[in-house]
Amino acid sequence: MQTLTTQSEWIDRARAVLPAAGFGNFDPDIVIARGDGSHVWDEDGNEYIDYLIGSGPMLLGHGHPEVMEAVLEQLPKGMTFFANNAKGIELAEAIVDAVPCCEHVRFVASGGEADMYAIRLARAYTGRTKILKFEGGYHGMSAEAQMSLAPSTRVNFPQAVPDSAGIPQGVADQVLIAPYNDLAAVEALLNENDDIAAIIAEPLQRIIPAAAGYLQGLRDLCDKYSVLLIFDEIVTGFRLAYGGAQERYGVTPDICTLGKIIGGGFPLAAVGASGEIMQHFDKSIVGADKWLMQLGTLSGNPIAAAAGLKTMEILRRKGSYARLRAIGKNLQDMQSKALTNAGVPHQICGDETLFDIFFTKAACRDYRSAKHDEPALNTAYNATLRKHGVFKSPGKLYPSLAITEADLEQTRDAILEAVRSTFLE
Repeated sequence: MQTLTTQSEWIDRARAVLPAAGFGNFDPDIVIARGDGSHVWDEDGNEYIDYLIGSGPMLLGHGHPEVMEAVLEQLPKGMTFFANNAKGIELAEAIVDAVPCCEHVRFVASGGEADMYAIRLARAYTGRTKILKFEGGYHGMSAEAQMSLAPSTRVNFPQAVPDSAGIPQGVADQVLIAPYNDLAAVEALLNENDDIAAIIAEPLQRIIPAAAGYLQGLRDLCDKYSVLLIFDEIVTGFRLAYGGAQERYGVTPDICTLGKIIGGGFPLAAVGASGEIMQHFDKSIVGADKWLMQLGTLSGNPIAAAAGLKTMEILRRKGSYARLRAIGKNLQDMQSKALTNAGVPHQICGDETLFDIFFTKAACRDYRSAKHDEPALNTAYNATLRKHGVFKSPGKLYPSLAITEADLEQTRDAILEAVRSTFLE
């Protein structure tokens, strides 16, 4: 077979075998060859500062030497077993120690899988069927999660709009949709529906922050109406703080899901809750009728667990989160300053550990308000950033602990050029 060396050749090869020429995750017009620290390189050798970080898990950067050492120590001992292993048990212990709502955890291979099981667990525990989720909330690729994730047309709440073909109407009938940051809308739905098993929410919805008191308000409403509260902490877990959003905001859900960082860059996620709720995974306790079946070939994979354990150990070290927030604040400030000096209306939306910019004067409170006045400007802005060596998603920027002062200087120069070429020419 001919050796392919250029990015365009790899793209042609992908087009021949992959739907839409990609994996479904990111822009298929770039093929990443390798990553090291805070940088990635494409197949043409172009170098970028990495603010995508694998959509979140590479919080320490690529190839962190201590994580690599932990993985290489585990590799010769076995790659996967489909059985209990010490590293997986140690990781479960570390999660239970860190995350307030977790007394027990069950491992899966992806965040979307964890969210699917969290919804099913809530139904098993309560005996109810309906789920309340928020418009624009991302909870993986299950049928329930694909309700009103990114609807292109506005419908009246609480109607659910499928975002994918292949989902039966019966699924939509079991999902109620509310606007984020609106406690009155949530209480109205809880008051009108006595068959809601759970509310599932991202404590930071994509990059939209919860308003002051909102998460505690959800907790209080769930207690009032005997509904379970699920926090999807796939993104926020071990990012907003070591104990995730639960530590950061002081609100404890009934069930949470975790992923990304706990696998240290390898496929691993988890669902966690109290022992009482999690006993539905144990048939000997709850019986066949209330048992929630769960298994997976790679669940609790020892290599992923070893990487996650070492990543979490490094994050526990003094100053890790202060430094991460300082990097994020620096990135926020340099963009806001450049845009303000250019007279460009904008909103920085998110947390210092995960955020992006909306080119608008409007406050970003929910899915319908968090948008660009002219989306084409965002496309042009991000294209210029990439042209000048800044690699990020079109809708978010992930700081990492691998970012250096030199990276920040290069990013500042790229931002100034992106502002000039997008808004001043």
